[in-house]
Amino acid sequence: MGKKALFIVDVQKDFCPGGALPVPEGDKVVPVINKLMEHFEYVLASKDWHPPKTKHFEKWPPHCIQGTEGAEFCDGLNAEKITQVFLKGTGTEDDGYSAFEATNINLEEYLKQHGIDHLYVTGLATDYCVRATTLDALKKGFKVTVVSDAVRGVDVNPGDVQRAIEEMKQAGAEFKTSDEVIQELAQAEHV
Repeated sequence: MGKKALFIVDVQKDFCPGGALPVPEGDKVVPVINKLMEHFEYVLASKDWHPPKTKHFEKWPPHCIQGTEGAEFCDGLNAEKITQVFLKGTGTEDDGYSAFEATNINLEEYLKQHGIDHLYVTGLATDYCVRATTLDALKKGFKVTVVSDAVRGVDVNPGDVQRAIEEMKQAGAEFKTSDEVIQELAQAEHV
């Protein structure tokens, strides 16, 4: 049986309240993610890591620029529990929505090398980077559970978040609350 990993998508200061591109209630995912971390051997995270000039900023306000405070993890996130960080959106031409586009470490290879076949996805934003990472994971044959109370979306166009959730479900992602995930993991330990 394969291993499970908690995957934290882009829980960075620029996406939390007061940041350059805040996700509504983005900070609300932090305590839920911290609670989940206690139940996983592997806690992986992605970060937007944009250069100061990129085509990506033609679509979005500048955010998560390499080496800036805005690119750091949100305040309160228990970052010392994170075992590996995947940097994405590092080029001038790429958006880097999916963590599978990470340039510092190949995420698919990392998961396979560590025997991880099931990702529990959390983070920001449901309708962009969470969606892209989830869909890529499913396409590559990984099982994905999106932790519904540990994600938040932006809904640039009303209904975007709901459409993204439906798209992820149709592609094969499960959606569970953090309490359901913790209960499921506890039961698996006793089997």
